[in-house]
Amino acid sequence: MRALEGIKILDLSRLFPGPYCSMILADMGADVLRIEDRRFQGEGPGMPTVMRNKRHMTLNLKHMKKLNERLIYCSVTGYGQDGPYKDMVGHDINYLSFGGVLGLTGEPGRKPVIPPIQVADMAAGGMYAAIGILGALFFRQTTGKGQYIDISMMDGIVAMLPFPASLFWGLGKIPRRGDTLLSGRFPCYSVYETKDGEYISIGALEPRFWMELCRKLGREDYIPLQYDEGEKRGEIFLFLEKTFKGKTRDEWLKELKDLDVCIGKVLHLDETFKDPQVVQRKMVTEFDDPKKGKMKLLSSPIKMSETPPDIRKAPAVFGEHTGEVLKELGFKEEEIGQMKKEGVV
Repeated sequence: MRALEGIKILDLSRLFPGPYCSMILADMGADVLRIEDRRFQGEGPGMPTVMRNKRHMTLNLKHMKKLNERLIYCSVTGYGQDGPYKDMVGHDINYLSFGGVLGLTGEPGRKPVIPPIQVADMAAGGMYAAIGILGALFFRQTTGKGQYIDISMMDGIVAMLPFPASLFWGLGKIPRRGDTLLSGRFPCYSVYETKDGEYISIGALEPRFWMELCRKLGREDYIPLQYDEGEKRGEIFLFLEKTFKGKTRDEWLKELKDLDVCIGKVLHLDETFKDPQVVQRKMVTEFDDPKKGKMKLLSSPIKMSETPPDIRKAPAVFGEHTGEVLKELGFKEEEIGQMKKEGVV
């Protein structure tokens, strides 16, 4: 049995955030039926992965009827159902911009750096939508009532600002790009080049981690200067830059990984998929579909002891299950044929 077995979901969304949300729910066992009008056939980078574990049918959406009061209806939009931006079009980069994240990302004095993944689409949109749906399912279980969930990706990004917001509200200081505790202002939390031209990340925020690093590198005099705002900050940066260039990325990991230092290798994508931790956690699934052959898909990161998410179906092709679904609903072959003629499906 799976966690959401018995739950039926109609996915009427387009582009990426909605399908990412329904993928999360499908991985946990929900029966997800993706419905698309041919005018809005969803394609694009990343779409095959998020279409797994679902069925797909075509339908002219103008023919849909009103559903019952137990229905849980969730919309994922850029700016939500109200407010001055509600009718604006947008993409991930725009929600990050308005939400304050893009303005904080990058180095001081240089233009903002665009993240290479869709943070707003997946985290602020798809994940928050999945959480909202799960909450609504629990409420319906106890009351029998459905509800409408209004997810705004800009809202989701703003909700991810607890640390910058605390600096602003608590200290009266406006955080600047590349100049905060978590964006490289101090040597204890930064990225350093290694001998082989690669990089490592150091995240020694807490004093005990910084103390361990300083002792390992033979500079205990730097321990009390972790957050120095004077000239010593630049001196420590230069020391660490010079020191870390003395050995390769792998040599530093081997030397520091068993200490309380907080080190990471900055991996290229091909290295990430081969990394022993990624392999051990089975984060890449090799799926063998009898019709489509072998394919690689990203696995669910949700590890559950009793009802683990899994990948059961390959990404469906457009309209693959239209006939199957209509037959389940009681339609006969001649009726389905007529629907096709009329452009309903």
